[in-house]
Amino acid sequence: MNKILFPIDFTENQSKILPYVLWASENFKSSICLIHVVDDTFEFAQTYSLAWDQKKIKKDAENTMNKICEKELQGCPSFQRRIAFGDPATTILQTIESEDIDLVIMGTHGRKGLEHTLFGSVAGNVVKRSTVPVLTINPYTLK
Repeated sequence: MNKILFPIDFTENQSKILPYVLWASENFKSSICLIHVVDDTFEFAQTYSLAWDQKKIKKDAENTMNKICEKELQGCPSFQRRIAFGDPATTILQTIESEDIDLVIMGTHGRKGLEHTLFGSVAGNVVKRSTVPVLTINPYTLK
């Protein structure tokens, strides 16, 4: 097992999952690839595409990822980092293939309410369609 993919959504839940990612990386001697996917599939994003500044959004996401790396991961010196745009589940699945990922570790419960009902669970879609093992962690059950 050489590479672990850890999709992050910039919520407080990722802090609860990180110890498991780090444990797996250490025990399997695997590198970690962090990915944040900006969901640009929502209708409002397409409607307001002229005003939607993808470069600014990407820069903001990179800054947020850098802060997470500095605060929680000793700067992520050996971590690959990716910011992508698209459908989160599809983009994660494409990254599994393009980056030759061996394991995905991700949280559940990112979307809530109507958004979950309309679009489904990113983790659920990744689990159903992944070609590699996916470890999902419910952050609300962790202490």
